[in-house]
Amino acid sequence: MSAPAQIRRLDPILVDRIAAGEVVERPASAVKELAENAIDAGARSVEITIEGGGRRLIRVVDDGRGMTPDDLALAVERHATSKLPDGDLGAIATLGFRGEALPSIGAVSRLSITTRPEGAEAGASLVVDSGRKGEVVPAAASRGTRIEVTDLFAATPARLKFLKSDRAENAAVGEIVRRLAAAQPGIRFTLRTEAGQPVVLPAETGEAASLRRLAAVLGPDFQANALPVGLEREGFAVTGHVGLPTYHRGSAGHIHLVVNGRPVRDRLLLGAVRGAYADTLSSDRHPVLGLTIACAPDLVDVNVHPAKTEVRFREPGLVRALVVSAIHDALRRGGARSATTGGQRTLDALRPTAPRLAAHTGYAAPGLFRPAAAPIPRDMPSFGAPVGYTVPAYRPTPGLAEETQALLPPLPTLPPQAEPAPETEPPGEDHPLGAARAQIHGTYILAQTRDGLVIVDQHAAHERLVYERLKAQRATGGIARQGLLIPDVVEMEPEAAERLCACAADLERLGLSLEPFGPGAVLIREIPALLIGASLRDLVTDILDALDASGLEDGASPATETGPLGRRLDAVLSRMSCHGSVRAGRRLRPEEMNALLREMEVTPNSGQCNHGRPTSVELKLADIERLFGRR
Repeated sequence: MSAPAQIRRLDPILVDRIAAGEVVERPASAVKELAENAIDAGARSVEITIEGGGRRLIRVVDDGRGMTPDDLALAVERHATSKLPDGDLGAIATLGFRGEALPSIGAVSRLSITTRPEGAEAGASLVVDSGRKGEVVPAAASRGTRIEVTDLFAATPARLKFLKSDRAENAAVGEIVRRLAAAQPGIRFTLRTEAGQPVVLPAETGEAASLRRLAAVLGPDFQANALPVGLEREGFAVTGHVGLPTYHRGSAGHIHLVVNGRPVRDRLLLGAVRGAYADTLSSDRHPVLGLTIACAPDLVDVNVHPAKTEVRFREPGLVRALVVSAIHDALRRGGARSATTGGQRTLDALRPTAPRLAAHTGYAAPGLFRPAAAPIPRDMPSFGAPVGYTVPAYRPTPGLAEETQALLPPLPTLPPQAEPAPETEPPGEDHPLGAARAQIHGTYILAQTRDGLVIVDQHAAHERLVYERLKAQRATGGIARQGLLIPDVVEMEPEAAERLCACAADLERLGLSLEPFGPGAVLIREIPALLIGASLRDLVTDILDALDASGLEDGASPATETGPLGRRLDAVLSRMSCHGSVRAGRRLRPEEMNALLREMEVTPNSGQCNHGRPTSVELKLADIERLFGRR
């Protein structure tokens, strides 16, 4: 039997390298820590340069307060920081506080720091090479701090092997910079890589500083599709901007959440955002937004994650409800309109026809498709012009027009007519959705606005209107119902009938009165008044699907539940509203189409249906002109 292994203390440098694995996972982690230090130092400008995806070089230069030589010598020691002067973890007002970033980075790379505080005649410099600390020496320096990290993970080659390509590491660094920039609009950020031109985000000031910075981070279309958010309750304040439900993305990477100036990816907050958009977005799409939560430091714990990307609130339920309410209020105010990018998507959908047109005729509408120029062959036959070449302008033979005209019979002389009455402005064009002009394929309403055209999906739009009416009725005392003159029997699988009858009390609150009618059948006595004429079999089938998806049969009481159960009831109402909507293929009279447009304009969230699809698409006159080559 072998002797037990002897316990010994690890070498301090090895301890630092092991600990660095929690703080510095990849180059982006090092950039995050160094940029946060610059922000905590009061910098108004942070310039970041990386080479080789951050493996060869990470340079962070700021114009902050800088450090004295004594502070510089202490800054690279583990657990040494200036950010907790009284040692109170409940009063953290900075992004960093553990004193681990610089020693962790220095343990796995060559770390060089040059700094000078304001008012000092000279700066100071220090090098830490793979955990071995050098001496502080005088150095020429401008105010602030310059940190260079070279040969990252050279001391831990195993970690180096797991890094991704330079492009992937550059992208991760860019994401870190964008999140810090969204959280700190008053600071100028510059990111330089080997990939191309530097990314510069100027400092934003003034009333709309946050929105301008979010537009710079999230894209120029965000500003035109953003709704302001502002709500305060019991020591917590939520501000920022949220995108329209029809302005969405395929991933959650465009959701920016900030807590007391700290960008976070907190599960509680992400869940609140998803809940707020629950019945306005498709399940595979994600909103675009930037929200800031401000509160006293003692109301939130930021010391719960090694990378400080998660937080814990003292009142998590309150914070979640506040975020949901703030987003709901914003969507209620502005959700009646669709995203401005809908017109561009429509143009993009039409553009694939342009290459086919050019392939046959050599013509392409300006701005849509232009075939590449090519030299004209000398032996090209004279009876046809090659595709993509300019056809010479037609010049008629002198006298040909006169000879041709002589062959045509003279036009009859028309009696003089009174001057036509001046055209009057069509009524309704001043409305946001304009005035109905036509219905095509029994499904889409064409409406003319003062400066364009709106296309409305009548079924999707009316489905949202019915859904919002049902929700409003449920919230204000009960859904109006209509008793059936002859109760209807719906047959189904015995298990499905049992599941449906188990929820009879909850469905009663939604205006649907039913009871068991033998094995494998239910008897329906009342339905919501808005659903008169709907197929009851299809209605019950859809309700069963909603119950399976939401788990309504958990026995909770909707009379007191405003959270998960309220959302489950809304899910059932969403399925029900589909059966009370104007169906695709139904012909509408002009007054019916205009009534639908006017109701859409005053109904919350009418810019998208219950499944997240847009209910209307707007084409500006300039867009239409581009389709026909007029622009």
